[in-house]
Amino acid sequence: MSELVSSGLELMAFGMGTVFSFLVLLIFATSLMSKIVNKFAPKAEVVTQAVITAPTQGVDPQLLKVLAAAVKEHRTRQK
Repeated sequence: MSELVSSGLELMAFGMGTVFSFLVLLIFATSLMSKIVNKFAPKAEVVTQAVITAPTQGVDPQLLKVLAAAVKEHRTRQK
């Protein structure tokens, strides 16, 4: 193997090791931050009913019923 190829492989291994180490550190840091936020942040209230506050002038009432039913079905499947 030539000296140029071996130095290239050495540089590649160093670069990939650096990136891998950074990503592992990033995973631990975000996990730690998530645990801290979940511990000290107040719990968010879950909205169980869709509230339509936009004006409904010119909107088909049947379409609003279909959309409300779709949102309700989607939320029940997520639980």
